[in-house]
Amino acid sequence: MTIPSMTGMKSSFENNFFSTNKTLNLNGRLVDLRTPRIMGILNVTPDSFYDGNRYTSEADILKQVEKMLSDGAMFIDVGGYSTRPGAEEISAEEEQKRVLKAVKNISHEFPDAFISVDTFRSEVVRAAVDAGAHLVNDVSGGSLDDAMFKTVAELKVPYILMHMRGTPQTMNKLTVYENLLKDIMDFFHEKIFTLQQLGAKDIIVDPGFGFAKTVEQNFELLSKLDHFNILGKPVLAGLSRKSMIWRTLDITPEEALNGTTSLNTVALLKGASLLRVHDVKQAAEAIKLIEKISTGHN
Repeated sequence: MTIPSMTGMKSSFENNFFSTNKTLNLNGRLVDLRTPRIMGILNVTPDSFYDGNRYTSEADILKQVEKMLSDGAMFIDVGGYSTRPGAEEISAEEEQKRVLKAVKNISHEFPDAFISVDTFRSEVVRAAVDAGAHLVNDVSGGSLDDAMFKTVAELKVPYILMHMRGTPQTMNKLTVYENLLKDIMDFFHEKIFTLQQLGAKDIIVDPGFGFAKTVEQNFELLSKLDHFNILGKPVLAGLSRKSMIWRTLDITPEEALNGTTSLNTVALLKGASLLRVHDVKQAAEAIKLIEKISTGHN
């Protein structure tokens, strides 16, 4: 199996309007994000809004990872805690049990794959990195665990800083903003400053589509996604099968692939460096087609 190439690639996606560091150091291996990359979602929880109970056995997990890597994913994002609105709370012990089993198995079977751990708990981060994870995807932006920022800085792992208010259980009630874009930008400025003061190096920003935002606010954020380039950090877009798609189209999450690809294309045109998706093949095709437009090739 071929893992997507990393450094040394001339990219048509590079944006020269802002000085953005788009190279990640993943345990000594460098990944260039000037060409957008794909993060495949691997939910090892029965409570996911879309693929719950689908990848809970070792065989199913490894089969799905193999498919995502073959389809073009560079990162596998392992999550053991459902963050869908109103999701059931589980203990750190249960989350860690789910995540570590998957991380260890993936590391053993696919040693060249980059593994992300999707958690807001620093103790899960420590255990997962020790087991082979390379980066951290924190939906809470450090707000649910005071030790998170210090932990990722100490471990020297790249950190995905996502905007959210409250918890997955309360976020849908926290959607009132004075100025949506400014409030989220202020959040990022403050959090990035704190992380850098602690010594964190590689930071990716994620505006948090679907987290403490209404459908209308999600579309506003997508329309202004290029504004986040001013932060000088790579931007991740997590739009895959989100409610902003299926509620707008009056369909189900299972029917939202076409809508997902449409919005991922918009995100790419607005400078997204990472797409976090359930369906890797379609995201890879979108990146390839947008690159053709950018280079002017026929």
